[in-house]
Amino acid sequence: VQLQASGGGLAQTGDSLRLSCAASKRTGSNNALGWFRQAPGKEREFVASVGWRGLTTSYADSVKGRFTISRDSASDTLYLQMDSLKPEDTAVYYCGVSRSSTATSRLEYYRYWGQGTQVTVSS
Repeated sequence: VQLQASGGGLAQTGDSLRLSCAASKRTGSNNALGWFRQAPGKEREFVASVGWRGLTTSYADSVKGRFTISRDSASDTLYLQMDSLKPEDTAVYYCGVSRSSTATSRLEYYRYWGQGTQVTVSS
Protein backbone atom coordinates (compact mmCIF):
# COMPACT_ATOMS: atom_id res chain seq x y z
CA VAL A 1 0.00 0.00 0.00
CA GLN A 2 1.33 3.44 -0.93
CA LEU A 3 -0.19 6.57 0.54
CA GLN A 4 0.07 10.03 -1.00
CA ALA A 5 -0.71 12.96 1.25
CA SER A 6 -1.46 16.41 -0.15
CA GLY A 7 -3.16 19.68 0.69
CA GLY A 8 -0.63 21.22 3.03
CA GLY A 9 0.69 24.73 2.65
CA LEU A 10 0.97 28.14 4.25
CA ALA A 11 -1.90 29.52 6.30
CA GLN A 12 -2.58 32.27 8.78
CA THR A 13 -4.11 31.93 12.21
CA GLY A 14 -7.80 31.19 11.84
CA ASP A 15 -7.55 29.88 8.28
CA SER A 16 -8.65 26.47 7.05
CA LEU A 17 -6.86 23.76 5.12
CA ARG A 18 -8.00 20.37 3.89
CA LEU A 19 -5.55 17.51 3.73
CA SER A 20 -6.10 14.49 1.51
CA CYS A 21 -4.47 11.09 1.55
CA ALA A 22 -4.94 8.82 -1.45
CA ALA A 23 -4.12 5.12 -1.30
CA SER A 24 -2.56 3.32 -4.25
CA LYS A 25 -4.91 0.38 -3.84
CA ARG A 26 -7.54 -0.81 -1.50
CA THR A 27 -6.32 -0.28 2.03
CA GLY A 28 -8.60 -2.97 3.29
CA SER A 29 -12.16 -2.46 4.33
CA ASN A 30 -11.33 -3.49 7.89
CA ASN A 31 -8.61 -0.94 8.61
CA ALA A 32 -8.85 2.23 10.59
CA LEU A 33 -6.99 5.25 9.19
CA GLY A 34 -5.34 8.11 10.96
CA TRP A 35 -3.44 11.38 10.82
CA PHE A 36 -0.36 12.12 12.86
CA ARG A 37 1.93 15.14 12.82
CA GLN A 38 5.52 15.89 13.66
CA ALA A 39 6.97 19.29 14.43
CA PRO A 40 10.73 19.97 14.27
CA GLY A 41 12.51 18.49 17.25
CA LYS A 42 9.39 16.73 18.49
CA GLU A 43 8.05 13.21 18.32
CA ARG A 44 5.27 12.20 15.98
CA GLU A 45 1.95 12.79 17.69
CA PHE A 46 -1.58 11.62 17.12
CA VAL A 47 -4.06 13.99 15.51
CA ALA A 48 -7.16 12.03 14.51
CA SER A 49 -8.35 8.58 13.52
CA VAL A 50 -11.43 7.12 11.83
CA GLY A 51 -12.74 3.56 12.06
CA TRP A 52 -13.09 1.21 9.14
CA ARG A 53 -16.71 2.09 8.42
CA GLY A 54 -16.14 5.79 8.94
CA LEU A 55 -18.63 5.90 11.77
CA THR A 56 -16.28 6.25 14.72
CA THR A 57 -13.61 8.89 15.18
CA SER A 58 -11.02 9.86 17.73
CA TYR A 59 -9.24 13.19 18.13
CA ALA A 60 -6.37 14.61 20.10
CA ASP A 61 -7.56 17.12 22.66
CA SER A 62 -5.51 19.83 20.97
CA VAL A 63 -7.55 19.61 17.75
CA LYS A 64 -10.95 18.53 19.03
CA GLY A 65 -13.66 20.86 17.75
CA ARG A 66 -11.38 22.33 15.07
CA PHE A 67 -10.38 19.34 12.92
CA THR A 68 -12.62 16.79 11.23
CA ILE A 69 -11.44 13.46 9.88
CA SER A 70 -13.38 11.54 7.24
CA ARG A 71 -12.86 8.81 4.69
CA ASP A 72 -14.28 7.96 1.30
CA SER A 73 -14.05 4.21 0.84
CA ALA A 74 -15.18 4.39 -2.77
CA SER A 75 -12.10 6.41 -3.73
CA ASP A 76 -9.78 5.12 -0.97
CA THR A 77 -9.18 8.66 0.22
CA LEU A 78 -8.72 9.97 3.74
CA TYR A 79 -9.37 13.61 4.58
CA LEU A 80 -8.55 16.01 7.39
CA GLN A 81 -10.48 19.27 7.44
CA MET A 82 -8.55 21.72 9.59
CA ASP A 83 -10.35 24.87 10.71
CA SER A 84 -9.35 27.67 13.06
CA LEU A 85 -5.70 26.88 12.52
CA LYS A 86 -3.16 27.97 15.11
CA PRO A 87 0.62 28.42 14.89
CA GLU A 88 1.04 25.35 17.10
CA ASP A 89 -0.56 23.26 14.34
CA THR A 90 2.60 23.81 12.28
CA ALA A 91 4.08 20.38 11.47
CA VAL A 92 4.49 17.74 8.82
CA TYR A 93 1.25 15.77 8.68
CA TYR A 94 1.31 12.04 7.95
CA CYS A 95 -1.51 9.69 7.07
CA GLY A 96 -1.38 6.08 8.13
CA VAL A 97 -3.18 2.75 7.93
CA SER A 98 -3.82 1.00 11.21
CA ARG A 99 -3.84 -2.75 11.77
CA SER A 100 -6.86 -2.14 13.96
CA SER A 101 -10.39 -1.78 12.65
CA THR A 102 -11.33 0.76 15.28
CA ALA A 103 -10.10 4.33 15.51
CA THR A 104 -6.94 4.44 17.60
CA SER A 105 -4.34 6.94 18.72
CA ARG A 106 -1.69 4.28 19.27
CA LEU A 107 1.26 4.97 16.97
CA GLU A 108 2.46 1.37 17.07
CA TYR A 109 -0.77 0.19 15.44
CA TYR A 110 -0.01 2.05 12.20
CA ARG A 111 1.91 0.05 9.64
CA TYR A 112 1.79 2.09 6.44
CA TRP A 113 2.63 5.78 6.14
CA GLY A 114 2.40 8.47 3.50
CA GLN A 115 5.32 10.79 2.77
CA GLY A 116 3.90 13.70 4.75
CA THR A 117 2.69 17.14 3.82
CA GLN A 118 3.92 20.35 5.43
CA VAL A 119 1.46 22.67 7.18
CA THR A 120 2.77 26.04 8.31
CA VAL A 121 0.55 28.45 10.22
CA SER A 122 1.73 31.99 10.84
CA SER A 123 0.41 34.31 13.52
